[in-house]
Amino acid sequence: MKMVLQRVKKAEVTVDGKSVGKIGKGILVLVGITHEDNEADARYLSDKLANLRIFEDLTGKMNHSILDVKGEVLSVSQFTLYGDCRKGRRPNFMAAAKPDRAEPLYERFNEELRKLGLSVETGSFGAMMDVSLVNDGPVTLTVDSPDQ
Repeated sequence: MKMVLQRVKKAEVTVDGKSVGKIGKGILVLVGITHEDNEADARYLSDKLANLRIFEDLTGKMNHSILDVKGEVLSVSQFTLYGDCRKGRRPNFMAAAKPDRAEPLYERFNEELRKLGLSVETGSFGAMMDVSLVNDGPVTLTVDSPDQ
């Protein structure tokens, strides 16, 4: 599994002009899933997101996690994170898991975040989504599960 984390002041996902997920201060996370991923990867990445210290303390150092600042998560599935652009001019998405495999792991990832005490909003799996955000920093990080 792979995730792109963006620290945000606010973020929202709309589908067909209708809001499906919206947060204030927190993390917008784009989640990609490949064929070999499993529930252990979902648990690892949810724990990493919850405890990664990317929010500033009073001295301006990144010493606080999203749990510490009581932030929210907006989770968006994104198979294009596994797009391979090394050959040709069009990305190859063969490494991305098919929806029947990816959706349950994506849902498990979100469930694990909730078990850790986080408020989690989501996009709409498989839909064409419009994602808007106000970056905070900006702070953007990529994190892969251990076997990647």
